[in-house]
Amino acid sequence: LQKELLKYKQEARNLQGIKDALQQRLIQQDASVLQLKQELLRANMDKEELHNQNVDLQRKVEERNRLLAEYKKELGQKDWHLQQRQTKLDEMLRQLSEASYQQVDLERELEHKEALLAHCMKREAEE
Repeated sequence: LQKELLKYKQEARNLQGIKDALQQRLIQQDASVLQLKQELLRANMDKEELHNQNVDLQRKVEERNRLLAEYKKELGQKDWHLQQRQTKLDEMLRQLSEASYQQVDLERELEHKEALLAHCMKREAEE
């Protein structure tokens, strides 16, 4: 019985050693699982933050595209108005040029008539 008792005690010690080793391994695995869960939580938080930033950036891009479309529309209207004014300006310049030619012609005619009048007055004075 003594031998059997020693044998069972030895077996119990061996089993206790195995149990302790397995418990230590289980503790390490639990620590690893906890660490992995923390990393997963951080990764999910980072992913959510990136998603929110992406949504915000997309909103900003859409807003800028809308503003760009408005600016292009305004620019098109201003170009159209500028073309209209340029056309009017060209027409006014043409009319001004014609008026200048007419003024020059009228001045020549006036000078000619003044010369004739002076000539007639001189002749009359001589007679």
